[in-house]
Amino acid sequence: MSANEKHKNSVFSLLFSDKDILRQLYSAIEGVDLPPDTSIDINTLSNALFMGQINDVSFTVGDRLIVLVEHQSTINRNMPLRLLMYAARVYEKIIDHRKLYQTGIEPIPEPVFIVLYNGKDPYPEHTVLRLSDSFMDTTGLRAKTPDTPALELVVHVYNINRGYNAAILEKCEALSGYSILVSKIWECRETMDLEAAMKSAIKYCIENDILKLFLETNSSEVINMLFAEWNIDDALAVRYEEGIEIGVDKGREERDREVLGLIAKGYTLEDIQRELTSTVQGCQPK
Repeated sequence: MSANEKHKNSVFSLLFSDKDILRQLYSAIEGVDLPPDTSIDINTLSNALFMGQINDVSFTVGDRLIVLVEHQSTINRNMPLRLLMYAARVYEKIIDHRKLYQTGIEPIPEPVFIVLYNGKDPYPEHTVLRLSDSFMDTTGLRAKTPDTPALELVVHVYNINRGYNAAILEKCEALSGYSILVSKIWECRETMDLEAAMKSAIKYCIENDILKLFLETNSSEVINMLFAEWNIDDALAVRYEEGIEIGVDKGREERDREVLGLIAKGYTLEDIQRELTSTVQGCQPK
């Protein structure tokens, strides 16, 4: 069994699968102090086809808010659309369908959509993405353009790289530790291969009391999950460097479809890497 089959969660999702940590994460991002007895109910979507889940983390806060958090190493302008689909699935999980046909209003938790970015490309400290930015031009099809869209979804994107959003990272030890771990891996990769960089970064964090208990408890699992995640990213990066895709956005869409297709066919991580690498080599000029 491959590492990808054994370890279906991402490191981010594993780290933030603890209710107390999620309470701290939400408090840090929203700038509030939730009491320790505030209920947190995790309802992350599951799907065996892709890294064990559809979305990264979703949870309710006090049964009144539903929070969906995504971690991204690249900025995807389609996150509002993706989160719209995730939210619909989560609401399906937590709402009794029979109540949809009653005459009275069924109270539902208000949604909060958050993306945490820690990739290598420069990005602002905080930005907002809106679903309506993706809407097609309807000029000539409507008598009057509405003041507000009939459907909207607002996503707040926070850069969690070192040097950004210091107040948030200071209030959430787990998020700060994760940011340092990823940053250290990037740093070590400049002089080491992937596996050595990960082991060196984990060793550094443990020695400096950064996510120490989490990394010591889940050491081998974390390495396997990181290796799976980063190896796929590396294989895809080769395609970008060779200029296989035409345009960044189009290339990312083709990449995602191809990888998901291979996973759906039961390909292991090693199979996917070989497939993508052979495609690159086959397209190189002779």
